Amino acid sequence: MAALAILLAMGQLLGALIGVGSAVWGELAYMRALRDGHIDKGEKAHIKSIGRGLRFGMTLLLLSSLGLVVSAYILQTTPPALTESYWLLVFLSTLIIGVSWALSRAVVPFAEGSIIAFSAWWFLFYLVSGQLTLENIGAAISFYIIATVLLMVIVKGARSLGSTTR
Repeated sequence: MAALAILLAMGQLLGALIGVGSAVWGELAYMRALRDGHIDKGEKAHIKSIGRGLRFGMTLLLLSSLGLVVSAYILQTTPPALTESYWLLVFLSTLIIGVSWALSRAVVPFAEGSIIAFSAWWFLFYLVSGQLTLENIGAAISFYIIATVLLMVIVKGARSLGSTTR
């Protein structure tokens, strides 16, 4: 059963890594598309393939997380629902799904929504890989909000430089 837990944890990590890679790739594709001011057919197809990568990454992450919860229940170990890292994972996953839905319906402006999802993917990656230490969930969410605002300022500046230099 320990091998299964390791396999599921690796599935979580792979899902987060695919999500982060697709998010970075998507931001770069969007910046390239902004150069000429419009998104053509090729760029649109490229962005759709990135969306499939994001969907696959989130599905793999959530299915692996579900597998870890079920295996903890079967083995009668400490339920993951009692840990703060589990609830942070649930919060970030729900945030990514909600923002992605809002972006697809044009409820949220792309410039802000993409950065919110982008930073959430990075936080998920660091959480799943064990590199994000938690004092408590409130501090982790506050850190996420501050990091997202700073990233938003940096990326908006980079986007404006990229679109006006050409």
